Amino acid sequence: MERRNAQIRFKHLPQITGGTLLQLAEDRPVDDLIVDSRKGKPSNGSLVFAIEGVRHDGHQYINDLYRLGCRQFIIEKELNLTHFTDSNFLLVHSTIKALQQIATANRNFFSVPVVGITGSNGKTIVKEWLHQLLSPDYVIVKNPGSYNSQVGVPLSVWQMGEHHNLGIFEAGISKPGEMKLLASIIQPTIGIFTNLLAAHDEGFESRKQKAEEKALLFENCSTVIYCKDHLWIDSVLSTQQNEKRKLFTWGYSQNADVIISKISDQEFQISFQGSSFKIQKNFSDPASCENLFHCVTVMIHLGYSPVIIASRITPLKSLPMRMEMKEGLQGSTIIDDSYSNDFAGLKIALDFLQSHSIENRMVILSDMLETGLKPTEWIKQINQLAVQHQVDKLIGIGPAFLEHSTQLTLPGEVFGTVEEFLNQINHVDITNATLLIKGARAFRLERVVQKLQKKIHGTVMEINLGAIVHNLNIYRSRLKPTTKIMAMVKAFSYGSGSHEVAAILQYHKVDYLGVAYTDEGKALRAHGIHLPIMVMNPTPESFHALIDLKLEPSIYSVSLLRSIINQIQGKEIAIHLKLETGMHRLGIDEHDMDEVIDLLKVNPNVKVKSVYSHLAGSDSSEHDNFSAAQAERFNSLCERISINFDHPILKHILNSSGISRLSQFQYDMVRIGIGLYGIDPGNELSSLLKQAVTLSATISQIKTIKPGDTIGYGRHGKSVGEMKIATLSIGYADGYNRGFSRGIGRVLVKDRFAPVVGNVCMDMTMVDITGIEAEEGDQVIIFGEDLLVSEVASWINTIPYELLTSTSDRVKRIFFAESI
Repeated sequence: MERRNAQIRFKHLPQITGGTLLQLAEDRPVDDLIVDSRKGKPSNGSLVFAIEGVRHDGHQYINDLYRLGCRQFIIEKELNLTHFTDSNFLLVHSTIKALQQIATANRNFFSVPVVGITGSNGKTIVKEWLHQLLSPDYVIVKNPGSYNSQVGVPLSVWQMGEHHNLGIFEAGISKPGEMKLLASIIQPTIGIFTNLLAAHDEGFESRKQKAEEKALLFENCSTVIYCKDHLWIDSVLSTQQNEKRKLFTWGYSQNADVIISKISDQEFQISFQGSSFKIQKNFSDPASCENLFHCVTVMIHLGYSPVIIASRITPLKSLPMRMEMKEGLQGSTIIDDSYSNDFAGLKIALDFLQSHSIENRMVILSDMLETGLKPTEWIKQINQLAVQHQVDKLIGIGPAFLEHSTQLTLPGEVFGTVEEFLNQINHVDITNATLLIKGARAFRLERVVQKLQKKIHGTVMEINLGAIVHNLNIYRSRLKPTTKIMAMVKAFSYGSGSHEVAAILQYHKVDYLGVAYTDEGKALRAHGIHLPIMVMNPTPESFHALIDLKLEPSIYSVSLLRSIINQIQGKEIAIHLKLETGMHRLGIDEHDMDEVIDLLKVNPNVKVKSVYSHLAGSDSSEHDNFSAAQAERFNSLCERISINFDHPILKHILNSSGISRLSQFQYDMVRIGIGLYGIDPGNELSSLLKQAVTLSATISQIKTIKPGDTIGYGRHGKSVGEMKIATLSIGYADGYNRGFSRGIGRVLVKDRFAPVVGNVCMDMTMVDITGIEAEEGDQVIIFGEDLLVSEVASWINTIPYELLTSTSDRVKRIFFAESI
């Protein structure tokens, strides 16, 4: 997990951890932390923690990480260091504890406010929503996904750097003693206690003890926010003696600080200190509402005005966190809540089911464990809840359901074990049903989800919208508050899919979109994109469509300007002037400027919205003098234009690499393109960005090839010894370049490299999986988070742009978001 500043060096680690320095070959800064050899992207500054777990011992992977470039290790077993003479080694009693201590040391460098979140449910969604609501005003560091464990929290806090001015971290525990450790790492100043349900009850003596343990996160908080109606939480917090801490509550009762009143399913009134305001929301299920009101209360505490709170709350949408909606077989929809089962959670899940379906509601439910009730009692209560929520069919799984099935009055079936149900699953009719699957952890009902979920075969491009938003915010943090952002979604959003990406960018309030052709802009308008859109390559036949759709053409020559003036015949249109400053591609030359200005003066219906140019070498320091000369020419041309017009005209010259390297030229607006997908051509921000696109294929067939056999067209693949070959569902018709043939290309199979054998075919590619335990139907990564597209592109001497944009339209795109 990467860090954002470099204040800790290896020589500091013995003092931080109390460990024994075994070897210090060269003192290096600690740039990033690696706890999983499969997921790390190591460098000389990487610090590896050899964690010994139940199934894996990190010490076994030190050789592999060393070969990948790691030179700094923290271990808890003594090793033979003969082959690692150029590396640093520290011996500690516990590598996990050392990880926590180092993260704490990093946290101690910063005094920014930090929000700490705990509770049984809702931690991740509250965190992600707060990030959305507050990110216009703060540069926020937070847990990635749901990194809220004893390992996840320190990895998350390690990200905190000098440019952050707010932290939001969630913390989860399953037994006493854990929260005190997490609290020392997070050091929250504001606390949120979401709720207290039955999850992890088995790890505590009582519900009261669990509440007290979770509340340890807030010992040094100045303010703790929670729902007054949650009696266990209120009892524990209100009786604790802590004069430094203020309790700030919300609830539906009059004794809360912030009082919530329901007007309708979509509208609520918020009352605080004698004044009230209304908020609109896009959901009605109780779980989302509870999460939302935690966020509203935080914003009130931070001093946000009712107008801002209401405006930011309205666009919020439910995000797939713990309870996920998935496409199922037979036209069904699956609500996957297969990780826990208690009454409070079941009610919320049934509310969710009811609010997302009109008819044909089905529930697959495991036995409830550790309820304190007799099976006959909790089964009656389940039946009653299901009837109340108009469930049409209930399938019970577990010995209690089987023994007491007569307590159920709803249509359905019961099975003693999950295995019994899986054996009969093909006979269960789920046609067009909305299916809630919920069960106690011990039953592992995710196996049922996997059987009923619609499978995706073949080649797939997955686009992580959450990563795109993350990358957008990284670039945004480099800009002045007044600088606008134009997001380039040309070329099918660099191959990822235009309107889906445009929609999330619009949601996150970029100022402009840029496309290459009018048809691209037309498609965006058809999908509800209302942002201003600049069309970089307009054609005369598209001018009327530009006006009808309020698209704004880029004008790069006198002839194009004359053409549009003649065709639109006095109709109003907004344009952008592309200026030639040294790229020598498209652009208005300096000697044509007077003519352009004269034409615009006599045609006031043609309004210049911006003037822009393009830096030819913004991604490399060797061209910085040339870039500065381009900016100087740009300034001169802009001045000639601006003095002739009264209205403000935006200026922009920076692309993604320019933002990261040459921010002094950000002017009024910048253009972000490939950087949104986690690729920084200048490599200045690469360590901060998340790769947003994953291209994968499946193994169609596996064959064992005898020595001397040949593989593929032209017989260019040849087996020296016995070889195991996998045929993949991707070829050059899908965009997998033929240049990857004959061992140039490699793919990831089970986290191991498999080289291409022979020539890439039109629809298929063969790879060598000798020694890899793979099966037909397994997913294979062409590029993604663990195999960067920039690395893959370098194998055939091209750039990531080409690989992304050449991915065929026949490749299915899937959009997902862990947090957007």
